[in-house]
Amino acid sequence: MTTTRSLRDREEPITMLTAYDAPTAAIVDEAGIDVILVGDSMGNAVMGYDSTLPVTMANVRARTAAVTRTVTDALVVADMPFLSFGVDEADSIRNAGALLAEAGADAVKLECGPHTVELTRRLTELGIPVMAHLGLTPQRVNELGGYTKQGTDEEAAAEILDLAVEHEAAGAFALVLEHVPSAFAATVTDTLEIPTIGIGAGPDCDGQVLVITDVIGLSEWSPPFAEQFGDVAAEMRSAVERYREAVETGAFPVGERGSAADE
Repeated sequence: MTTTRSLRDREEPITMLTAYDAPTAAIVDEAGIDVILVGDSMGNAVMGYDSTLPVTMANVRARTAAVTRTVTDALVVADMPFLSFGVDEADSIRNAGALLAEAGADAVKLECGPHTVELTRRLTELGIPVMAHLGLTPQRVNELGGYTKQGTDEEAAAEILDLAVEHEAAGAFALVLEHVPSAFAATVTDTLEIPTIGIGAGPDCDGQVLVITDVIGLSEWSPPFAEQFGDVAAEMRSAVERYREAVETGAFPVGERGSAADE
C-alpha cells in the first residue's frame, strides 16, 4: 500500500493517474498505479467545462468518496478546487479536512504560490498531508493568459524553485511540476529531497502523472505533452453501436417472446 512516507523511499519512478469515479479508480488501482489524483481536471475531462474553475468542493468531495470506496492500494490525493483555499485560513483547513474525514482521501493537493506556504505548514501540523503543485497551475489560467509553459526565463524559474524549497520546508510530501522545461525540472528534482512528479516536465522527475482520459483515448483534445496508450473511445463507440443494432433488429434480448397467456 502506498503512503506519503513510502513515496520518499521509492527507487522506481512514481506512477500517478487521475480518476473521478469508482469503476475507473478500481481499474487504475488494480493496474498497480501508486497514486490516484482526484483532480479538478474533472472539469475539463468529465464534466464538460472548458476549465477547472467551475469545479466545486461538493464535486471533489463526492468524486473522491467514490474513488476511495474502491481503492485498496493506491494513495488517493484530492485536489483543492478554485477558491476552496487561500481566502480564509479556517475555511481552507476545514475544506481540506473534509476531504480526508468525509471523503476518505489520504492527502490534498494545492496549486501553490507564496500564499500557500503558511497554509501548507498549518495543514501538515494538523495531520493533513499536502502535495504541492507548481509550474503551470490551471486555476490561474485567466492570469496566465492560457495554458503556456512556465519557468522559461531565469526570473520565473528562480521564483518557482524558491517556492518549491519553501513548500518542502513547510512540510509538503511531494511536488507536481507541470509544463516546465525539462532541464529546469531536473534542477528542481536535484534540489529537493521530496519527490517531484512531472506532467509535461520531461523525464528527470521522480515520477509522472497524466489525466486518465488522455491516457485511454477518451479526450477530444489532449495537451502536447500527453500520450495516448489506448483507444477506449473507439471501443465504447463500437459497443454502443452493436447494442443499438441488436435492439433495432430484435437480436437483443435473446429468449422466447412472451404471450398473453404468460401474464
